[in-house]
Amino acid sequence: MDPKIVIVVIVVAVVVLGVLWMLARKRRTTLLKEKFGPEYDRTLREHGNRAESVLAAREKRVEKFTIRELAADERERFVSEWRAVQSRFVDAPNAAVGDADALVARLMQTRGYPMSNFEQRAADLSVDHPRVVDNYRAAHEIAVRHRSGQATTEDLRQAMIYYRSLFDDLLQPISDKRREVA
Repeated sequence: MDPKIVIVVIVVAVVVLGVLWMLARKRRTTLLKEKFGPEYDRTLREHGNRAESVLAAREKRVEKFTIRELAADERERFVSEWRAVQSRFVDAPNAAVGDADALVARLMQTRGYPMSNFEQRAADLSVDHPRVVDNYRAAHEIAVRHRSGQATTEDLRQAMIYYRSLFDDLLQPISDKRREVA
């Protein structure tokens, strides 16, 4: 075979492989952006060009968890506890925010999320609850500021709203949430 034809075939093959690789990367980026929403952008700001591998690693980590659905009685118990926490806010906002944080943590644990450090919990949650994980981070940040006496009653009210959005999302069946993304 003529060496010029071999070189042309090799160049064409390399170009085709390069185009296929770029299309695969673009598809992966699109899928991750759709799945993680604002969490994708946050991770991109935090990790730069490693963001997609960070998100993929989160997915692999969370796949190993046994996330379970809540039984009807468990769900009702958590809803009832949330109502009690929320009603205490008027008279004791400080205690209510701490109770909300503890209730959300208990709900996460009941569902099957490991209770490691806060940043790892938030990263784990971002896989199945990407639309509200920023609310969880914001609520936690307010709770931390509150412990050092730097949060106002309005801040505490906002923390309760943030915790509520995560709480409501955690009550939803995971299978329904995964169908929304898929």
